Amino acid sequence: MDHGIVQKSVAIDWGVLQRIVESGWVPEPVLRGAIRAVCALRLRQERRRPPGYEQALVASLRSSDIAIETAAANTQHYEVPAAFFARALGPHLKYSACYWPAGVATLGEAEAAMLELTAARAELADGQSVLDLGCGWGSLSLWAAARFPRSRFTAVSNARSQRDHIAAQARARGLANVTAQAADVRTLALPGGAFDRVVSIEMFEHMRNYQALLRRIAGWLAPGGALFVHVFAHRRHAYPFEDAGASDWMAREFFTGGLMPSTGLLHHFQDDLAITQDWQLDGTHYARTAEAWYRNLMAHRAEAAALLGSRAQVERWRVFFLACAELFGFRAGREWVIAHYRLARRR
Repeated sequence: MDHGIVQKSVAIDWGVLQRIVESGWVPEPVLRGAIRAVCALRLRQERRRPPGYEQALVASLRSSDIAIETAAANTQHYEVPAAFFARALGPHLKYSACYWPAGVATLGEAEAAMLELTAARAELADGQSVLDLGCGWGSLSLWAAARFPRSRFTAVSNARSQRDHIAAQARARGLANVTAQAADVRTLALPGGAFDRVVSIEMFEHMRNYQALLRRIAGWLAPGGALFVHVFAHRRHAYPFEDAGASDWMAREFFTGGLMPSTGLLHHFQDDLAITQDWQLDGTHYARTAEAWYRNLMAHRAEAAALLGSRAQVERWRVFFLACAELFGFRAGREWVIAHYRLARRR
């Protein structure tokens, strides 16, 4: 049998399946069931990894560029119109996991709760110089700049559209203590010893060489400074997003060049910055966040199609939000979780 023909036919089948999904005719329960099956498949694949796989992955990350496929990340997420995210996200435009403790019932409240938790764990205080690295639509910088008016916030995004949005919002809100810039983290030029705090929320998943990245960040920290990192993670398995069929639809459509860290992965990269404290939140917090995004998208479906240019694009985002909800809700949030770390320079 010609195995090349078999592989090609499988690839065509996935293309047909994707067109069917993007038609919008697949019922939600069917989509959710298929996504849960893919989550289970992923876990089976990771459990079959040979002993020493994570150590080999760490070695490969150390030899990699700081980030790869940065243009793809912009196309897939960050150069998408801000007006689209204004329909899908909450009032703070927080494009990352929110926090749903007891008493929090709305997406806006959950956004604010995670911003509060981030500020507490990063130990933000008035009068600091803060670098918001991979700032998204500026949810943290804009919120914290109002909360800590004597602090100075530098918000850095890889996307010009996000920089422009943050700059416009800072002007509209009278926040003179926010500066936004667009830059690739691999070539980002910042003064050494300039920042009391560096905060990075769901950016490390787009990175590869954590050792080189953390060395750069260490150089930007002032004496006594600290880095706070928020990532989504699997509790045990780290793996790159690679386009290898249905289980890596995320790689193909939304996380080209990305990485799913394990909760222990960052512990392998403490050459320059040491982890002083870490925390975990179960995945249900992200699942509830993605469910809220999904409901917002469905409530503004026609507007979203006009903003994105096609109904098929809306269906891609519909599946993405459902995939996030089911992934982080899988097994009651005990597999894929939210991990927080605070790091400081080694003495």
